[in-house]
Amino acid sequence: MAEHTFTVESSEPSGEIQRRELPVLPVRDTVLFPHAVLPLTVGRESSVQLINSLGEDKTIIVVAQREARVDAPQPTDLFTVGTLATVHKVVKMPNQSLFVFAEGMERVHMREYTQLQPYMRAHIETIPEPANIKTPEMEALQRNVLTLFQQIVSGSPTLSDELATVATNIEDPGRLVDFVASSLPSLSTRGKQEILETSDIKVRLDRINQHLAKEVEVQQLRNKIQTEVQDRVQQTQREYYLREQMKAIQKELGEADEGQKDVEDLRAKIEAAGMPEDVKKEAMKELNRLQRMSPMAADYSVTRNYIEWLAVLPWAKSSGGEVDIPKAKEILDADHYDLEKVKDRILDYLSVRRLKPDMKGPILCFVGPPGVGKTSLGKSIARSLGRKFVRLSLGGVHDEAEIRGHRRTYIGALPGQIIQGIRRAETNDPVFMLDEIDKVGRDFRGDPAAALLEALDPEQNATFRDNYLDVPFDLSKVLFITTANMLDPIPEPLRDRMEIIDLQGYTEDEKVHIAFRYLIPRQTQENGVTNEQIEIPEESVRHIIRHYTREAGVRNLERNIGTICRKQARRIAEGKTDKLVVTREVVQEFLGGIKIRVDTEIAERTERPGVAVGLAWTPAGGDVLFIEANKMKGKGGFKVTGQVKEVMHESMEAALTWVRSNAVQLGIGDEVFQQNDIHVHVPAGAIPKDGPSAGITIATALISLLTDRPVKPLLAMTGEITLSGHVLPIGGVKEKFLAAKRANVKDVIFPADNKMNVDEDLTKEQLEGVTIHYVRHVRDVIDVALPSSAREERRDEQVREKVIAGDPVAAA
Repeated sequence: MAEHTFTVESSEPSGEIQRRELPVLPVRDTVLFPHAVLPLTVGRESSVQLINSLGEDKTIIVVAQREARVDAPQPTDLFTVGTLATVHKVVKMPNQSLFVFAEGMERVHMREYTQLQPYMRAHIETIPEPANIKTPEMEALQRNVLTLFQQIVSGSPTLSDELATVATNIEDPGRLVDFVASSLPSLSTRGKQEILETSDIKVRLDRINQHLAKEVEVQQLRNKIQTEVQDRVQQTQREYYLREQMKAIQKELGEADEGQKDVEDLRAKIEAAGMPEDVKKEAMKELNRLQRMSPMAADYSVTRNYIEWLAVLPWAKSSGGEVDIPKAKEILDADHYDLEKVKDRILDYLSVRRLKPDMKGPILCFVGPPGVGKTSLGKSIARSLGRKFVRLSLGGVHDEAEIRGHRRTYIGALPGQIIQGIRRAETNDPVFMLDEIDKVGRDFRGDPAAALLEALDPEQNATFRDNYLDVPFDLSKVLFITTANMLDPIPEPLRDRMEIIDLQGYTEDEKVHIAFRYLIPRQTQENGVTNEQIEIPEESVRHIIRHYTREAGVRNLERNIGTICRKQARRIAEGKTDKLVVTREVVQEFLGGIKIRVDTEIAERTERPGVAVGLAWTPAGGDVLFIEANKMKGKGGFKVTGQVKEVMHESMEAALTWVRSNAVQLGIGDEVFQQNDIHVHVPAGAIPKDGPSAGITIATALISLLTDRPVKPLLAMTGEITLSGHVLPIGGVKEKFLAAKRANVKDVIFPADNKMNVDEDLTKEQLEGVTIHYVRHVRDVIDVALPSSAREERRDEQVREKVIAGDPVAAA
């Protein structure tokens, strides 16, 4: 067998040493210290051969591997310091491996490897143990090591108490360090090897001391964690035992525990709720599941809340009772003035319901400007029907779950607002008002308007399914009323499900009636003023309506009346207790100067040719619209200003085309269009304007300008124009007529096809004082709007001067 020699450099000085050649046993994850007996498992073939080759001399070198994963280690894979050891006993194992008991003798340096096969042999040099020189520092380190080691042994469940006793009996500090290092399972192989390679006893003590201090800290932390866990477990067990004992005591006393009592209460509520059979089956299934659950379970409260919601809903509870129709009419008339269409529709519904009690509730949509009483009308309807009233404002709602609820899997889930409203009403047939349905938003969380489709469809809402309840609930008996200022933002499918009822604005006379019947009594009461302390004559109310408000409803009117009442309350508080009669001068003192000059505005602005008054529909009702035309030297240009949108712009072009094509009949020369530029402006330039209904107004303004004839005073008009001069019907007839009446207009021009709308929507009282002219062609408009002779012009001028001067007989 060839011998190979490998030289391994050592960092230790040689000194006085003994050289010997001995077999080398590489070991994994193990460091043998001098004076320590260690059981070694020998499994590698080379190592088994080494043990078997030992004769009388049982001395070997035990060296740790640098990497435990290496199966066939070479000299470079081994540490340079090992331990001289004596093999005391060898036991053969069934799997052909050997169990060897070796005792460490002394530290040795590996010098030259003289043999690699079948096992390694090497020259070694012994490392003499330094002399034990006692110093106070060494003594302190040794005692500290001993104390820490005893502390670790006492706190460790795996270390025997005998180790502490053995350590106490070791006086030599070097041997103590070796013993402690070999006994600690937490010390890594590399850490143990560092201590084995350290010959200086002081350094060795210092290193083992640091490791022991760290180990004590880890052990204390582990004990703290273990104690906390144990305390928690004990507390849980204690609660469980106490709960079981309580159950046993309650059983002996014949009392049910809280959980059982809760379940029985819910069971009684389910039985009394009058649920449909399929819903009751679902509720009972959840109740049985709740009965099997521990009250400490995470799902307990979720399931209990769900059953509670099912049990408290009014499945079979309705307002019931026959409705007295004359009494219902009396209540509606007492609460609201006019609004005949709405009242008739409600009374029709009541009449049908008397004949067919199981009829489905209608879905009504009140559309009208702000302040005409849409929301308060819902409360009045509920009162007349003898039903509960629930209101849900949809303004700004943009989450579909607000309508249909969240699924039960979400934390804090609840049913949607419709089911919550039904629960608050405590009946299954309330009057349910969905306010501001035209202001519903939509975003990534869904479209609430689409979620309303099912609830507001009489064919579907008998099986309305909320996401939280997940069982059908019958909404067919609910009277849904929605309100909106405009129909345009409401999606077409939703609009199709509702019966639209228009609530137009009020005339001046209607506002006066409303003020004396509702507004003045309410404001005097709210501000602590009595009828003996303040009097507001009709003339003053009309003055406020004309000059301080321009609205379809009565909100601003009520606000101004409230201001006057507060001013009187302040006078009384300051000691002026005399009765206040509110005259025009008092109104001006309390409310400031006149805000709106409706009496004279039209007459003043139509003084010059080229100005005509149109009528416009707005979400707040109707309004008058001035169209101004002017000409200047130019080359036939046509300019439009005043934030005019596309449809209205096209109406202007159509009107100009008709005027130019009929210039000869109108007495306008061709050179006028060739030598002049025409500019049409619609004042209130900050407000966008659109729509075709100003067609005849634009044509009249152009003809007035080009024929130099001012439009008659106190006249307004509306109608769409075609290129052939025909006048087409328009919408918003009532709103436009009321706007004209508010502006003190005495003559109104409407398309002939709108006569039916006038007859339906306007009462005799509303039409009083205003002459309506129905036209089919632009020529009819010109005949009414422009003076046909100098005599008529003079008469118009006299009327205009009287209006501007404030003469009350100006309209004669």
